[in-house]
Amino acid sequence: MKHLKIIGISLLLILGISIAIACEPDDICPGELDTTPRLVIDFYDASNPTAKKNVFTMIAQGVGNDAVLSDYYFTTTDDVLLPLKTDVNTTQYVLVSDAKVNDNGTPDDTSDDFIEGNPDTITISYSREEVYVSRACGYKTIYKNVTLTIEPDTDNWMVSRQPVNDNQSVENENEAQFIIWH
Repeated sequence: MKHLKIIGISLLLILGISIAIACEPDDICPGELDTTPRLVIDFYDASNPTAKKNVFTMIAQGVGNDAVLSDYYFTTTDDVLLPLKTDVNTTQYVLVSDAKVNDNGTPDDTSDDFIEGNPDTITISYSREEVYVSRACGYKTIYKNVTLTIEPDTDNWMVSRQPVNDNQSVENENEAQFIIWH
């Protein structure tokens, strides 16, 4: 009888160890872990090139999808963080300075409202590289050989741009990658 009791305890112990070994740690990607970074642009004063300068009531909108970035909807800021596409090598944005809503003379009907202001289009070109982060987080995309072009129009509010480094890359959001003077 004592022998059966020892066998039963041994089996329970083996079963408990097997269950503990079979369990996997939680697959949760911690928020502080780096994910695919956004492009960081700082805005500077064209008449005082070393001083940062706000863009007033700015709207940032993706080209081709009409999506307005919620962080940049009638926002006054001296920098912008723009997500880049991970499936192609080019992303375009329209950045509208001094934006306002024109209600088209019908304040009670928002269906005919439109945005006015000074829109400038920027084109960001790059090559993509997938980098493994962890099992929980998967992969992130980093961007290499990043270039930024201000598309010319009749009334550009963006005067010039410059990458912070030669062969600019976007690997984190901790520092600006481009400066735009306006």
